Amino acid sequence: MADALVARGDEILAGNADDVARAEADGTPANIIDRLRLTTERLAAMAQGLRDVAGLADPVGEVVRGSVLANGLELRQVRVPFGVVGMIYEARPNVTADAAGICLKSGNAVLLRGSSSARSSNAAIVAVLRDAVTASGLDADVVQLVPGDTHDSVKALMRARGQVDVLIPRGGAGLIQSVVNESTVPVIETGVGNCHVYVDRAADLDKALAIVLNAKTHRTSVCNAAESLLVHADVADAFLPRVVAALQEADVTIHGDAAFGALDGVLPATDDDWAREYLSLDIAARVVPDLDTALDHIRTWSSGHSDAIVTDDQGAARRFVAEVDSAAVLVNASTRFTDGGEFGFGAEIGISTQKLHARGPMGLPEMTSTKYVVIGDGHVR
Repeated sequence: MADALVARGDEILAGNADDVARAEADGTPANIIDRLRLTTERLAAMAQGLRDVAGLADPVGEVVRGSVLANGLELRQVRVPFGVVGMIYEARPNVTADAAGICLKSGNAVLLRGSSSARSSNAAIVAVLRDAVTASGLDADVVQLVPGDTHDSVKALMRARGQVDVLIPRGGAGLIQSVVNESTVPVIETGVGNCHVYVDRAADLDKALAIVLNAKTHRTSVCNAAESLLVHADVADAFLPRVVAALQEADVTIHGDAAFGALDGVLPATDDDWAREYLSLDIAARVVPDLDTALDHIRTWSSGHSDAIVTDDQGAARRFVAEVDSAAVLVNASTRFTDGGEFGFGAEIGISTQKLHARGPMGLPEMTSTKYVVIGDGHVR
């Protein structure tokens, strides 16, 4: 599959160019176009993600736990595929390859319903993947693109209980909530990323500056980009001028509280800013008097995706890790590391912010369920 993506990359890039041109003509926001756009480098990364997934251990059949009971029964809990996984996603053609690779490696078939904005890209990618699947001796229909560009096809997928075993939405808050609220198929909920970086009083300010810049500017259109910055009051005088200058040099618009607002070019922040997933060169920023206030702010506004602390105080780090209830909590590292590839999962099918079954980047094990195997020798109860 990976080699086929590279070998037929021109077909995929041509389809993607059609999608990008159509999006630009429709006035689509730049951050959405960035998610939609494929390049030779991004295509190579997609292929490498498939190779990485292929090289991982097969989760199917793994014994999660096992024992011999007091009555002599042998008990094993083993991983099994879900069966048929449905994906509903927006303007992210790389998801098409990632989802197909992860589902196939974990023994599942996958039904892909991408957005109409990426229809040419997705059609080209799925055509390549289906040919590669057939060449491997499998039924091409283990990877399928759900037909149709209207909501009717999405609704049909959401109501296919008994035919589709699990549904995964990946996109903006509106899409995710629509699927969660309307689907009769069980849903693994992925979430938006209102991610925070908190610079503690004991932070190394050089490290803090590098982490904030990376978390905000490395790629703004992704869910693990930082959207909010909190700075302890004890280091505000030293850090604020540096971080504001660096962010503004990177063309970031800062929406700040009164302390940040005292610096040139900072816009006043509102509750909408604290709650917002910008997915753009914008960040909300606030000075807090202590760790308690930082934790309270994150509890109030975080979407539960990824939140980071920068500190050399191990006590503060331990408390942050214990009290921040997010899928990923990072210490002295950028939120951009919350990613299946970065975590060594090969790729990810999405980042779950729910608490049932799967949480955080979802790789191969998260695309399985389990069953119990009980072996006896004429046992009766």
